[in-house]
Amino acid sequence: MGVEKVAVVVAGEVSPFELGVACEVFGTDRSASGMPGWDFAVCSPGGEPVRSWSGFELGALSPLERAADADLLVVPTCAPRTSPPPDAVLDVLRAAPERGAWVAGFCAGVFALGYAGLLDDRDCTVHWVYEREFTERFPTAKIDATALYAEDRGVFTSAGTVAAVDLCLHLVRKVRGLAAATALARRMVASPHRPGGQAQFVEAPVPEAKASDDAVLAEVLEWIERRLDQPVTVAELARRTGLGQRSFLRRFAAATGTTPHRWLTERRLDRAQGLLENGGLSVEEIAVACGYASAAALRHQFTRLRGTSPSVYRRAFRAPSTTPPSA
Repeated sequence: MGVEKVAVVVAGEVSPFELGVACEVFGTDRSASGMPGWDFAVCSPGGEPVRSWSGFELGALSPLERAADADLLVVPTCAPRTSPPPDAVLDVLRAAPERGAWVAGFCAGVFALGYAGLLDDRDCTVHWVYEREFTERFPTAKIDATALYAEDRGVFTSAGTVAAVDLCLHLVRKVRGLAAATALARRMVASPHRPGGQAQFVEAPVPEAKASDDAVLAEVLEWIERRLDQPVTVAELARRTGLGQRSFLRRFAAATGTTPHRWLTERRLDRAQGLLENGGLSVEEIAVACGYASAAALRHQFTRLRGTSPSVYRRAFRAPSTTPPSA
């Protein structure tokens, strides 16, 4: 899907951080750095001012008509979550999927999507603090309160506040590719990619090489990154750390929020995306470079976790100067 117009929809009292995330990703002009921008607006009913949780007021907002033709609507946390937003907001949210637009809710902003009926029988997530309340209010939503973010048929949801950054970078990856998302993450000094299925509870998201508890794990993660084209087993990784397999798995999960298999799969697919975007290798050659036994195995994992085939991804995101071989 092409996403050019992005509208943030606010009402009530808005979380300044989550609003700021949307503005930083989609509303900041980075054309001087070669990053194309977005047609961006912050919208409220009637374009009326809204207050932030921190007490200051936001003015000069656009009316909801601006959101009515946006390709992506973003709903940050707006108080109160215990009652539906204004009818005008519900109407514009309900209409979005019907015309093919995407809708994304950040943290408690997911409640607004629930009130609009957009989460009925859809996979979604929410901050773990709100899980019970959310489930009681929206019993038909398929909630996974352990995930950082989720997507289902054009409706995107994120967990805690910082997970809004992860979801926004995920959206940029889907629309503009890995290179664009990585460049943006670098500018924001953020992790380029944390998988949506990663647990919300992560004791140490980035292992500190200087910390004695994490130095060994940091070394083994770097060792894996240098050998993505080679087979790797948990037993081998545990041996390198000097830990038993169970201790290694516990420590790995505490540091990354996921399993070695899922972490390795994501890293291999990241490499595949980069090669598809910028390289001239065939899909068969990329499969070998990323540690897959065959192009069919790469296609299976790529389609399962990236939602499209390698060849379709290449056509959408390859560098203009690259003329790849037939995939």
